[in-house]
This record gives sequence, C-alpha cells and structure tokens, in this order.
Amino acid sequence: MASIKQDTIKSPEASVSQATRTLIDCDVHNTVGSIAELLPFLSERWKAYIDQSGFKSPAGGAPYPKGFEMASRRDAWPPNGGLPGSDPVFAAEQLLDPWDIDCAILNPLYGTSYLHNLDFGNALTRAVNDWQVANWLDVDERWRASMVVNINDPEFSVREIKRVAKDPRFVQILLLCRSPMPYGRREYNPIFEAASDVGLPVGIHFGGYSGHPITPCGWPSFYLEDHTHMTQAFQTQIVSLVCEGIFERYPSTRVALLEGGFAWLPALMWRLDKNYMGLRSEVPWLKKLPSEYILEHFRSTTQPMEEPPNPKFLLNIFEMIGRDDFFMYASDYPHWDFDAPDRALPSVIPDELKKKIQSKNAEAFYDLDRA
Repeated sequence: MASIKQDTIKSPEASVSQATRTLIDCDVHNTVGSIAELLPFLSERWKAYIDQSGFKSPAGGAPYPKGFEMASRRDAWPPNGGLPGSDPVFAAEQLLDPWDIDCAILNPLYGTSYLHNLDFGNALTRAVNDWQVANWLDVDERWRASMVVNINDPEFSVREIKRVAKDPRFVQILLLCRSPMPYGRREYNPIFEAASDVGLPVGIHFGGYSGHPITPCGWPSFYLEDHTHMTQAFQTQIVSLVCEGIFERYPSTRVALLEGGFAWLPALMWRLDKNYMGLRSEVPWLKKLPSEYILEHFRSTTQPMEEPPNPKFLLNIFEMIGRDDFFMYASDYPHWDFDAPDRALPSVIPDELKKKIQSKNAEAFYDLDRA
C-alpha cells in the first residue's frame, strides 16, 4: 500500500526556485475519477465493504445540479476518458504548460466529511491523501497539494495532519466552507492546533453541504442562488474564527479564503468592528479589533474575480482592504468559471501589484519549498 513519503522533495537543481517563480496557481481541482482509484490505498476491510455495498463516491447530497456537468469547462474532459481533473498529465498540458505556471496547489473536493460512518470517512480521507502522492505529486514536480481531513472526527484529523505533513509537497489543510458548525467552535480547535503545530495554513474552500438550509431564510430554488449565497458561509467562518479567539489561542494560524470572492470583506470588517465596540464584553479574549485579526491572518484567492461595471471600482475595494499582500492568483481549473492568467486581472491593476498577486504573495503565504 502506498503511503506518504518523507523524502520526495525534488532537488533544488530540478525545481523552479522562489526567486524565479512568476506564476503560482493557488486553486486547481484534482478529481478522483472513480472509487477504483482509491482501492490501492484502502485496507481489505474497506475494499470488501465497497464491493458489497456498491459505494461509488461521497456525493454529499448536493441539492442543486451544477450549471455544467461536474461544474467543469466543456473542454476539460480528458481525451482518453475520465472526469475533468482526473488526469494529471492532461491537466498539466491544458493548464501548466500553456500558461507557464511554475507551481499549482491541488484542492481535491472529495467530501469524506459527508459520510456518517466515521471509520469509513477516515479511511477514504487517508486514501485520498495517499492517492494525491502517487497519482499527482509523483507525476509532476510543479504540483503541490492540500490535504483532506474529516471534520467530523477532529481526533483522527490531528493524526492525519501530522502524518501527511511529513511530505513537504503538502502545503495546506483543506476545509469546505459550509460545515455543520462554524469552524471557530471549540470542537474544531484540535484541527487548528495541529495546523499550527506543523506550520501549515488552513484553506477554506467554496463548497460543502452541512444538511442545514444554505441561507438564513431556508432553501432557495436555483444553482444561481446556491452559488451566490456561498459568500454568506465565508463570512460566517471569518466571524466565527475571530470571535471564538482562534488567533489568540493559536497565534501562528493563517487562513486562505479559496474561491469566495472578496468585495464583501470591507463591509464585513466595518460592521464587525462597530459591533465589537458595543459588545466586546462577550469576547474578552480579543485584544484588538476584529479587522486587525482578519488582515493579519487571512488571505484571499482572486477567483472568482469581482467584476464591477467600472473596473476602477475594483481598485477601490483593494484600497478598502488595505493590504497589497492579501490577494493570490487562482484559476479554479477545470471548473466552468475558470480564470485564465492573462484575463483574470483587469488592466487597471498596476503592474507591481499584478506581480505580487501572480506569485509573490503566494510565496510569502505558503512554504512551497519546505524541507
């Protein structure tokens, strides 16, 4: 059975160095093509369970059909068969090579936390992480990966984080944005403590289904609404992590907001700061304004890039956030709303800021060459 390796980092001569990287993609989706791909990484017990039960995948009960099959570009289906994002060579040919991407971070949206059987969910979680090593990281040195954890079993997740972090090509711990409870709740503290212990950031990514209605007013009707309302979940997670004191408890914690947009962030910071002034007695552990924690500990990917009617408004949003190291480029390959590197950043963005967004900010946030 394949396992996480500790000596797989490429030699400096074989890798693009930090000084020469000019384009880093912080959000690429690799897909488990079928349950058969995970079988080599599962014990005989779970192989028999899958065979007997006919289990195919943890679909998560998504109630809204995507606008495009697999939420993917129509040209992202590999020519030799399989699902979009399932072929690392084709993905490299379609994404890394034509755009000269020096490094790309894989975020597999395989919902092992959707499963109520914790033991099975844990087994699949471990298998997905080992599958990434064998099927992606060992295939092309430009890939880096986010590790999957099972939020329903924080104790297991701690062990998995410490195991997988031994491979330096894993650069992030991946959580989905919609969760049964906000991530600041103390039930999830072990995950953030482990992330701090191993020195890895936590990425909170678009998606997830908790079983609760996806809006405070119940269930909407359309995928358009589902997709748009995801920003509410991102806001919930930010407010929870700040107010519950995660950044005082684990000061080295850093969080990437993946595929959530960012134009809503200034208003959230203003509102949270204002309310904190009158209600700070509820959260006496906070030692500074909520907005200060947000700007210090969070970063955001560019995809989906906000598209105001006047592109100059986008610069106003950047100025309101006030940190030019806050944004990191992401393509969201192979999804339907893919942002190509030459089109993702409007021409109104100054060249120096573009360079930071395209590579420098990700270099500062992630340790892409950790030993």
